[in-house]
Amino acid sequence: MKVLLQTDMPKLGYLGDVVEVAEGYARNYLLPQRKAVVPTEANIKSLEAERVRQVEERAMAHKALVKAADKARGAEVTISVTANEQGHLYGSVSEADVALAIQQSGHNVQGKHIRMSEHIRTLGIYPVKLHFADDVDDVEIKVWVVRPEGQSSESQPEETSQSSEQV
Repeated sequence: MKVLLQTDMPKLGYLGDVVEVAEGYARNYLLPQRKAVVPTEANIKSLEAERVRQVEERAMAHKALVKAADKARGAEVTISVTANEQGHLYGSVSEADVALAIQQSGHNVQGKHIRMSEHIRTLGIYPVKLHFADDVDDVEIKVWVVRPEGQSSESQPEETSQSSEQV
């Protein structure tokens, strides 16, 4: 069944697109939730101005993502966490922790941009990938996980060969 989208739908289309979907999906979800309508000439014309505005907004947002990616390329951040004598952390460093550290260093990065295969659980230096958009090259940054000043530092962080995988 063909429907005219009234909102942006991830993995389906953007506002004003006419897409082919399963009849049950259209009848039971898209149409009752007012996320889509039947594609008549009147409906298409009524959404045209909004569609143009949203295309411009998406273009501006994409430019901002490209600019943020270029600025973050090659960045290094340090995260101080407590660890035992062997260098194992009491807890772990997650995507949110990395995002906060990057934001504090002046970069416009959100948690959803960070791709880590698993949380960091030991002291060291880790490469972390940032994924801003499908058509923007992934950016790799270095995350230094160190002990806070004042905690015994018998084992210094060494370069690790672990790498983050894209999800």
